[in-house]
Amino acid sequence: MLFNYKALDNKTGQESTGGIDAVTVDVAISSLQNRGLTISEIHPAEEKGSLLAMGSMKFFERVNNRDIVILSRQIATLFGAQISALRVFKLLSAEVENHVLSEALSDVANDIQGGSTISRALGKHPKIFSEFYVNMVKSGEESGKLDQTFLYLAEYLDRSYEISSKARNALIYPAFVVVTFIVVMILMLTMVIPKVSAILKESGQALPIYTQIVLGISNFFVDYGFLLLILLAIGGIFLWRYGRTPAGKLAFASVKISIPALKNLYIKLYLSRIADNMNTMLTSGISMIRALELTGAVVDNEVYRQILNEASVAVKGGSSVSDALSKHEEIPGIMVAMIKIGEETGELGSILKTLATFYIREVNNAVDTLVGLIEPTMVVALGLGVGVLLSSVLIPIYNISSSF
Repeated sequence: MLFNYKALDNKTGQESTGGIDAVTVDVAISSLQNRGLTISEIHPAEEKGSLLAMGSMKFFERVNNRDIVILSRQIATLFGAQISALRVFKLLSAEVENHVLSEALSDVANDIQGGSTISRALGKHPKIFSEFYVNMVKSGEESGKLDQTFLYLAEYLDRSYEISSKARNALIYPAFVVVTFIVVMILMLTMVIPKVSAILKESGQALPIYTQIVLGISNFFVDYGFLLLILLAIGGIFLWRYGRTPAGKLAFASVKISIPALKNLYIKLYLSRIADNMNTMLTSGISMIRALELTGAVVDNEVYRQILNEASVAVKGGSSVSDALSKHEEIPGIMVAMIKIGEETGELGSILKTLATFYIREVNNAVDTLVGLIEPTMVVALGLGVGVLLSSVLIPIYNISSSF
């Protein structure tokens, strides 16, 4: 495999570039070092490609949570083997398949080689490494337990990914059924009902009120369907833009934890995330105030973010965490009581771990219950909708045929 490199000659200090054929990047680096060169950059030659190809690859390729979980486990393993940070990130930048992540890791390696700390180097890529992730790494640097910190991160992100994926996947089937229901209704109202309505009108017979309602809805969709589609598109864009504002984020977050069918799932999901996140950070030596602030930043709900930020301010003022959280009805009493016990006994980390395990189990149960209820409900609703439309036109046709 051909590698392109940039290096400095140890004797003359002159920069040189070139290519070297080697089995792996480690063999290439070792060969160049044996020649008396200090490597500043090395990468497989074929990765260069055309600018257009690389640009399109970066546009479509994203770093997902699963990539970060695997990366964290690899880093923990390599640090546990006493491999230097520079070598770790250079090795991983050459091995990971995701080109966006590979480039970021290469930048991190270069920053470390230039004297930067790992946390500061990771912090330059906020779209890949969150503030929570960077602060955890910084805590690991200060405590000298980087291998354990990356292992904590991998386990936490793995749990978070699993529970979020399960909650999201639980809503895919109901959403598919709802979309199918809407499409079927629109097709019947715009294509089937108008043809049948012509027969009913020609008969001259009085139509039942429910048939008149269905025909009126059908006429509305036929005459104003395009305008309605435009209005829906405009409304969707408006909601999307509004959802990006602070007021919109708060409004949508409130709706999520207020919908009767879904609030139980969402509330338990956010509570599990809060407990698990804080336990992970406190275990890594991050202060309570900072843990509250960072948990608010990653909880992914504006209502709970504000609650945690207010709790952080209260704790700074001398309040206990349990007293600060007890002022908000969104935090259940059992959670407040457990945290208070943890503060009094000095076992807050253990209590938060117990709470996280409890709420993760509750989320799994809520997802199973929701799926079990929604699937038959949606199927019945689809059948009833189609049945009502068909009966509203078939019954008058049957009456017409019976009159002859």
